Amino acid sequence: MIAANIILSNNSTETIAKGTVMLRRAAATDSVIFVESGRVAMGVLGTGTDAAVIEHQLGLVEGPCWLEATSAVLNVPSAVDAVALTDVEIRRLSPKEFRASLNTCAKDVQSMLLDIARAHRQQTELTVSRLAKDAEARCAEWLLSHAETSDKGGCSVHLQLRKRAIAAQLGIAPETLSRVLRHLRELCLISGSGRIVDLVDPAGLRTLAGPSAPCQCGAV
Repeated sequence: MIAANIILSNNSTETIAKGTVMLRRAAATDSVIFVESGRVAMGVLGTGTDAAVIEHQLGLVEGPCWLEATSAVLNVPSAVDAVALTDVEIRRLSPKEFRASLNTCAKDVQSMLLDIARAHRQQTELTVSRLAKDAEARCAEWLLSHAETSDKGGCSVHLQLRKRAIAAQLGIAPETLSRVLRHLRELCLISGSGRIVDLVDPAGLRTLAGPSAPCQCGAV
């Protein structure tokens, strides 16, 4: 709290009305938010008439605290949606100012913060993926995130885990995973039926998985 007060001392307080969407998943933002007071729900927004309501709540924060500090530390868009449950008093800091404040920390502290943020981000993305995406989108995202550049310059995934273990990571039944992989082959998005899965159409898989899906393959 002391550090937050120091770096935010020149930033004025702003009131956010109850029901306001404060963060949107995968959307770029020009500020890092510190919640002085009030409660904010974090998770996955509903659709249609419930567009400003958290349909799947993953957490609840109450000021004083940083809002989605993980994304701020990693300098990436938010992994979750956030909606004010009450009127919220906030202060904003530019990403540049936030990173400058982090750079004043000791190197070992910076390294620790990055490690914690990366682990938290990975777990959050996995949880959100299970809530917001169907089985095919989850599978496509998993394939992209585990892809490597093959000897032929394309993308492939070496299935080091049994399908049952992969299905558990995706939150689906093994039978569902087999059905999804079969359908992806029929769509000519992937090929191969053994331990090596070739990503025939990585761009098509990304369309299925969503634009924020990570890909480890240098060929994409």
